[in-house]
Amino acid sequence: MNNRLVIIRFLGVRLAVYLSAVLITYILASVTATQSVISSLAKMGVHLGFSERMAMTAQDISGMAGMFLPMVAFGLLIAFLATALICRYLDQWRFPLYIIAGATALVCIHLALNLAFGITPVAIARTIPGLLVQGLAGAVGGLVYAWLSLKFPGFSKGDSPELLAEDFQIKPR
Repeated sequence: MNNRLVIIRFLGVRLAVYLSAVLITYILASVTATQSVISSLAKMGVHLGFSERMAMTAQDISGMAGMFLPMVAFGLLIAFLATALICRYLDQWRFPLYIIAGATALVCIHLALNLAFGITPVAIARTIPGLLVQGLAGAVGGLVYAWLSLKFPGFSKGDSPELLAEDFQIKPR
């Protein structure tokens, strides 16, 4: 019974760490996309005040959640799972690998949508600098995941990673 509680706590902490990284990545990507659109409006002569910028940003964060948030979550899930496997053998490269994984995930989301459907639903990703900014948002999410997963490993001092390894039938490091 105690092993089950250890596993539930471990998985709960990992889920919270992952969702935190997804949320930060999504908010950064959405905010940068909104500010890019506002910048384009300013170039056309439409000037918006600070409160209007904040209202547009909040509207985009909530409005893009139905479409863009699941894509970010799925992209980061694939990237972080692949990186976790690599980190089993190259743990000293943990932070750079997760940063690269997060950036790659967001860039791949935009490129895959463009290649598969011929659309780029997030306007900032239509230019190379904008795509790189979206990649930077993913890199921050990867950094957050790597840092939080080290800070909160999911098991307490009395629990052993070997208990988890036994239950999941994996070889501990």
